Amino acid sequence: MAFDLRQIIRPELVKVPLDGTTKRETIDELCDLVCATDAITDPENFRRAVWDREGQRSTGIGEGLAIPHGKCPGVREILMAVGLPKDPIEFDAIDGRPVRMVVLLASPASRIADHIQALGRISKAMADPTTRERAYSATSAEQLYELLTGAEMASK
Repeated sequence: MAFDLRQIIRPELVKVPLDGTTKRETIDELCDLVCATDAITDPENFRRAVWDREGQRSTGIGEGLAIPHGKCPGVREILMAVGLPKDPIEFDAIDGRPVRMVVLLASPASRIADHIQALGRISKAMADPTTRERAYSATSAEQLYELLTGAEMASK
C-alpha cells in the first residue's frame, strides 16, 4: 500500500503564515504545534531529536523546501506539521536558496521504515514544480491542507 500523506497530517498542524522569521523560530514553531498533540509524550526529547538531526546537516533539501525531522521514543505516531513563512528564510539549504515551506516530521523511534517512506512521499509530492508553486502560493492553512491532502497529492 502506498504511503498517504492524509494519514499523518491534521488541519491544526498547518500554519500559514508562520510567525517565525528564522530557521530556529520556524522549526520551534512547528515543534510547538506537534508537541501540543497527544502524539508527543516527551516534547523535550522530541525537540532535542529534531535539533540533533538538524545539527548533522541542514534539512533544507532545495527548491525552497525544508523537511526537519526527528525520531524518538516520546512520539506515539508519525505526524507532519507544515508552515509557510511570511517571507522566504535562510535555511542553509543544499542549493543555497531560501526556504519557502517547512515540513516537520515526527516519528516514533521504532518506525524507521515508515519515517523514511514519509520523507520520500513528501519529497516526491513536492518535486513537481506546479505542485510546489501551488503549495508555496497558498494564502491560508486550509488551502495548503487541502492541497497536501487532495486526491492528486495522495496518489503521487
